[in-house]
Amino acid sequence: MKPLSKELRNKFERTIENAREIAEEAAKIALEQLGVGEASPYSYLSEDERALRRRLRAHGRNLGDIRDSKTETQEIDRLVEEIAYEHWHRMLFARFLAENDLLMYYEDNDIENAVPVTLSECDELAEELGLKNGWEMAAKLATKMLPQIFKINSPIFEIQFSPEYQRKLENVVSSISKEVFLATDSLGWVYQYWQSRQKETINKSGVKIGSQELPAVTQLFTEDYMVQFLLDNTIGAWWATHLLSNEFVKKARTEQELRTSAAFSNVQLDYLRFVKDENGQWEVGSKSGYNWPDDLTSFKMID
Repeated sequence: MKPLSKELRNKFERTIENAREIAEEAAKIALEQLGVGEASPYSYLSEDERALRRRLRAHGRNLGDIRDSKTETQEIDRLVEEIAYEHWHRMLFARFLAENDLLMYYEDNDIENAVPVTLSECDELAEELGLKNGWEMAAKLATKMLPQIFKINSPIFEIQFSPEYQRKLENVVSSISKEVFLATDSLGWVYQYWQSRQKETINKSGVKIGSQELPAVTQLFTEDYMVQFLLDNTIGAWWATHLLSNEFVKKARTEQELRTSAAFSNVQLDYLRFVKDENGQWEVGSKSGYNWPDDLTSFKMID
């Protein structure tokens, strides 16, 4: 697996920016149809819709949407953002899982007999189970697999986007190249790209950065080579000190010779640094001043 190329990254960014625009429009329309921001529910709403409206208003206040005590109207800005974010990312994560053979289907709680399914197979399952389409099936499976991320009981997922906007989002996620879902750093870029236009708008406005603006202007994804450097010179360095014999280290002439000998499988340790101590003996560059544990279970990293 490799990181995204610059071309794919740029295309991925434009795709996610487009997805956010569509998802937020869809969320706003859905909330307006339920009258979530209005002082009182519309007369045509059913009892279930009225109950959902109340739950959404309460959830919106928890997110920071302000209710006017005089008019009883309520903001829906934060709610729109969350609904758009959750609905889009559930679809996107479903495809990430599917492309990596990790989207699992199992009945009831029989997880021991779970089998990976493709998006095409989700279409077939959707037809059998009476769902709208394969994307609805895939979203349900993703929710089942990642309940801590996509909370089943959240009113967010009781919102239904109009067929027009739902199809637009399905087309967007389907248009993403398979290579994106197999790259090592794609997930890391997802949130930054989701926030990129918002960040640009905030920076241009010159407003004082508060709690609402902070996520968009501070969420930056670390480049792949930076992460690899840190991993190679921590866990990789620990591995090298345990793998390479003192005799081999003494005879080694170059850093590259040591890196090549310490590498394994698909882990090349390209950024692992070796330096010579005062006696001219090679040692890993990050070892000086650290007490390395003998067992990896005692190794601690802080993210």
